[in-house]
Amino acid sequence: MITAAEINKLRMQTGAGMMDCKKALESSNGDFDGAIDYLRKKGQKVAALRNEREAKEGAVIALTSADNKKGIVVCLNCETDFVAKNENFVQFATSIATIALEQFPATMDDLLNCTLDGLTIADRITEQVGKIGEKISLSKYERVENEMVVPYIHMGNKLGVLVAMNLNKGEESINVGKDLAMQIAAMNPVAVDASEVSQEIIDREMAIAKEKAIAEGKPEAMIEKIAQGTVQKFFKESTLVNQAFVKDNSKTVGDFLKTVDKDLKVTLFKRVTLN
Repeated sequence: MITAAEINKLRMQTGAGMMDCKKALESSNGDFDGAIDYLRKKGQKVAALRNEREAKEGAVIALTSADNKKGIVVCLNCETDFVAKNENFVQFATSIATIALEQFPATMDDLLNCTLDGLTIADRITEQVGKIGEKISLSKYERVENEMVVPYIHMGNKLGVLVAMNLNKGEESINVGKDLAMQIAAMNPVAVDASEVSQEIIDREMAIAKEKAIAEGKPEAMIEKIAQGTVQKFFKESTLVNQAFVKDNSKTVGDFLKTVDKDLKVTLFKRVTLN
C-alpha cells in the first residue's frame, strides 16, 4: 500500500502533483526510481500532446563570465505569462543559462545535451512540461567571446542583449557596454556597421527603394541614384555605429565610442527577444 508520506516525498522530490505522484508510485509498486521514470514519461506524453501549441511567453536570460570575456543569452519559452513570471520558471531558465556559460557549448543541440542535475537539459525541459502542464521549449541560444562582453536584460526578461568590444577598460567598459546594450534594445540595429549588412538585406532595400521611386514617377535615369541614397539612409538608421546615440542625439554611436577611446570598437552584438 502506498502511504501519504511516500506520495509527499515523491512530490517534494519531483514537484509533480499529488495524484500524479500517487499513480506513479502505484504503477511502479512503490519504487521511487520507477515512479520518477513514470513521471518523466508522463511529461514526454504531455510534451507531445502540446507540441502544436504556441509558446510565445517565457524568459530571456543573459549572463557573462566573471572576467567579462564570455557571454551567453538563452530564451526559454512557455505558453502563458503566468508561468513566465513564476519564480521557479525564471530560476529554471537561469540554471540553463548558467550551464551554458560554464560549458559554453557551440550549438543549441550541444546545450540541450549538457547535464543539469543528472539529466540532460532536454530531459529537464520535458520534466518541466510534466510538472507545469504547458509547452516549454528552449528556442534561442547565442554565445559571444571577446576582450569585453556586457549583458543586458530588458522588459522583465523579455529581451536580452550581449555586446562584445575589443578593449577591456574595466568598469568604464562595462558602463559603455550597458549604454550600447540599451541602444541595441531600443533601436534594433541589423549589424554593427554597413560592411556587416548582408547582401540579401541590401538587395531587398534596393528593390523596395526602386519600386517606390518608380511608383512615384521619378525619372528612369534617376532610379538607381535614388535607390542608392535610400540604402545609405538605411545604413545610417539601421547599423549600430551610424545610428544617433540615444543618450545624446547630437552624436552617432561611433562618435560616442571615440570619446571613450579612439581604438574602442564593437565587434559583435546579439539581441534576443521572446518572439
